[in-house]
Amino acid sequence: MESHALPARGVSGFVIADALNDPFYYLVNFESVLDWVRTHHHDLLSADETAFVHDFVQLPRVSRALLVRMVMRKGELFRRSKLVYDEIGPIDPACAPLIEHGWVEREPAIELSTLFELATRAELSRAFRPWLERPGGRKAALLAQLAEQFSEARPFGEWLPASGDALYRLTVMPLCERLRLMFFGNLRQSWSEFILADLGIFRFETVELSEASRAFHSREAVDRYLELHRCRERLEGDESPAAIAADVPAVAEDSVWLRARRDRLLYRLARESERGGDYATAVTLYADSHHPDARLRRIRVLERLAQYEQALQLAGEAEAAPESDSEAQQLMRIMPRLRRRLGLAKRPPADTGPVDTFELTLPRPLHGSVERAVRDQLQQFDAPVHYVENSLINSLFGLLCWEAIFAPVPGAFFHPFHTGPADLHQPDFRQRRAALFERCFQWLESGEWGEVIRRNRVAKQGLQSPFVHWGALDETLLERALAHLPPQHLRRWFERLLQDIRANRAGFPDLIRFTPEPPGYEMIEVKGPGDRLQDNQRRWIEFCRQHAMPVRVCHVRWAKA
Repeated sequence: MESHALPARGVSGFVIADALNDPFYYLVNFESVLDWVRTHHHDLLSADETAFVHDFVQLPRVSRALLVRMVMRKGELFRRSKLVYDEIGPIDPACAPLIEHGWVEREPAIELSTLFELATRAELSRAFRPWLERPGGRKAALLAQLAEQFSEARPFGEWLPASGDALYRLTVMPLCERLRLMFFGNLRQSWSEFILADLGIFRFETVELSEASRAFHSREAVDRYLELHRCRERLEGDESPAAIAADVPAVAEDSVWLRARRDRLLYRLARESERGGDYATAVTLYADSHHPDARLRRIRVLERLAQYEQALQLAGEAEAAPESDSEAQQLMRIMPRLRRRLGLAKRPPADTGPVDTFELTLPRPLHGSVERAVRDQLQQFDAPVHYVENSLINSLFGLLCWEAIFAPVPGAFFHPFHTGPADLHQPDFRQRRAALFERCFQWLESGEWGEVIRRNRVAKQGLQSPFVHWGALDETLLERALAHLPPQHLRRWFERLLQDIRANRAGFPDLIRFTPEPPGYEMIEVKGPGDRLQDNQRRWIEFCRQHAMPVRVCHVRWAKA
């Protein structure tokens, strides 16, 4: 492999090219991925993949660069005239070794519809003028006129001989996507992660990675992920959910995060079936999914099918062992309705207690939100008010528990570009780090918590985090929070957050007012005219009420002009 004199930076021991000074930065990054995969996933590579990783680095640099440029672009077909890169130069000689290896095909036969995606309307109008009744108009109209006359695939040069252009097809895109998947553990993250990291736009925590730090431990797991991904693509292409469901693969029981991905797919297929009126398919798919909301949706569909006894039985099982506060809250609405349908006696309503409210009449602001208008109205010198919504408590949790969140737990981090642990939303997330979280909570008991949060705010400033909102946590807000918020209240918030991170990261009241009298603060949820409390907001308000944490709801009315 040719050496690069220009400097490169490292993230968790991983080399990232200098995107501003090295014209071949993308090639350096791609080769770093190949080296990583060869080192950490060699036992998962097929013979073809191993040969590609070995042979690629033997090619001339411009040939390697051209292949990577194509891999990082959209699609697999490229007109030569569109492949213009100063650092690569003439395309045909750079592409010749790629064609020789079979990684690129020159002048593949393409259908007329594909030609219309690659060519301009002017080119098409000129080339097909003798066959067009109406040469003008949109591409779709031109294609409709020609579709029956030109049904056979042809090379690009035969379709548009006057263009003087050529067409290349990348044949190794599936292989390269597989390598990207093995590196990132998902197909959501792209090659742009390297550039964003190098430019400092995204900065990531350094987590020690070991042999156990990889997303996949078998080739079968990679295959299952790709099958699930193809099913998701088919769903986004408006294919029938029932047809897709038949191809959803089974997943090994020990692949927790892969099973979670399968559960999400089944849930989405069920929701689409339900929206389309296919309730029988929806019920079956909900039953097969362990997605957090699947059981409730199944109850609702059984209700739509007038299968009230089955719905009540399932609701009773859920009521006896709810999966979350959200499920328990919604069951409180469903159960009375089902019991009424079956002629059963009413049960006394659950005691949720009154919500403390107050009203404000304000002039409608010309700019800004209703929350900021209330903040400005309530602002006092000795009782400052901040608009924080979900940012403050999440950020304090993220800073206090940084060590636990970014602990090198096996399977949590497997590349240097994680914004948070891969198992963040798994049921055993806290359990796998129980001792670390308990240590963090002990700082609340000992009084060290403020210093830990201050220290991490400085040391970790700007690093990606699933909890910390850097832009919202200025020093004034932080110091007021540390001075006024009781550590006992913080622990209760943090404990509830860990019970269901996906659901409980949101729903916090909009404003916090710091007060000189105990307990030192109150939280205020703002509702403008016609706005109502959302379910997750009701749950947080009820939680605060149960634990004597001060929270009120402010209903705003606009003053008449």
